[in-house]
Amino acid sequence: MKKLFKFFSLLGLGIASVIFVFVFLGEKHFPDSIHLIENEELHGTAIYSLSNSQKSDAVRSANSNAMYAANGDASYTVNISVLNTIPVKSSTVTVEKRQYVVPSGDIFGVKIFTDGVLIVGMDDVFTDNGAINPAKEAGLKVGDVIVSVNDQPVSKTIQLTDAIKNAGDTAKICARRDGKEMTVQLQLAYSQNEHIKKAGLWVRDSTAGVGTMTFYNPETGVFGGLGHAICDIDTGKIMPFQNGVAVQTEISGCYKGSPGITGELCGVFQDKNIGELYDNKQTGVYGTLTSFDKTAVPLPVATKNEVKTGYAQILSTVDETGPHYYDVQITKIYPNSDENGKNMIIEVTDSTLIAKTGGIIQGMSGSPIVQNGMLVGAVTHVFVNNALQGYGIFAETMLNNAKEVESALLQKVS
Repeated sequence: MKKLFKFFSLLGLGIASVIFVFVFLGEKHFPDSIHLIENEELHGTAIYSLSNSQKSDAVRSANSNAMYAANGDASYTVNISVLNTIPVKSSTVTVEKRQYVVPSGDIFGVKIFTDGVLIVGMDDVFTDNGAINPAKEAGLKVGDVIVSVNDQPVSKTIQLTDAIKNAGDTAKICARRDGKEMTVQLQLAYSQNEHIKKAGLWVRDSTAGVGTMTFYNPETGVFGGLGHAICDIDTGKIMPFQNGVAVQTEISGCYKGSPGITGELCGVFQDKNIGELYDNKQTGVYGTLTSFDKTAVPLPVATKNEVKTGYAQILSTVDETGPHYYDVQITKIYPNSDENGKNMIIEVTDSTLIAKTGGIIQGMSGSPIVQNGMLVGAVTHVFVNNALQGYGIFAETMLNNAKEVESALLQKVS
């Protein structure tokens, strides 16, 4: 009897452990908020069941453990359970109408001016008492953004230089670090070499580069490009954005990529601004175009759940002939990746593009990825040791950020 009791006890413990594991995995696998496009299905699995107890536009597909919404702009709560018995969690499902944009593939220049002055380096000041670094001693670090000196706002290098020059022996520095402001007292040092008082700082107030425009809205002219943020070349930090412009750019050539060497498109800025920038985000740069083709045929934007491994194309400009489609393969997808810009891996298979560029090179970031007649993403990064491969970001993610810009512009108008 004792052996039988022990057997059933262990069996019960084993079953409870298995159930706990499935509940834990389900909690992690299904997010709290799920976004769908109208008529897109939300699938359960052989283990996890879906149910909806609310009255809504949610419809259960025939003969399947799946739900979808017949109409856009709806929401409902879906209950997730193990084997339709043991509850796991409830998730809020938001259903939106299908979005359409025009894929671009055009090369463009970016000029960004910072919100404050970015510290990109520190240097010792040689004084009569030896070498010291006033900025470091005050607690400043590379990557900090100086926003004011002695309560006077600064956004340009020349403003910072003048403020330090007129500060006397001590300057009150207000700086931003990781989104939080702090104030430090900086004791200036007199340079015996230059005969002036110095802070021991290297700073930057602007940057420029070349990339590819991913898409634009043919109704509003709002566009997204690059698929990743513009970062400072020295610190790797996202450039703190104040304002910027998109500049017409012409391709003058390229350096081919090869193992260990990142290739690069060579672009020449033209004396013509084609748009205004409104944000520099982790997912790319966003703004509005001055002029655009309102009659261009838009493509539907895929949700991340609609992106599949297999054949796709990228739309890129790699010479003076303008944007062309080139064949690629989507080899891996990371639907729940928290790393913006690394939601999928693509591999270039087009012999024409390989002959021209060696694969993916700098400047192609933002190239639209099109699959099954839908915009599914944008090229973001190249693999340094394999120019044929690179990362891509979901188009859905970029579009959501572009819609934030549209909403901000509408608020300004109203």
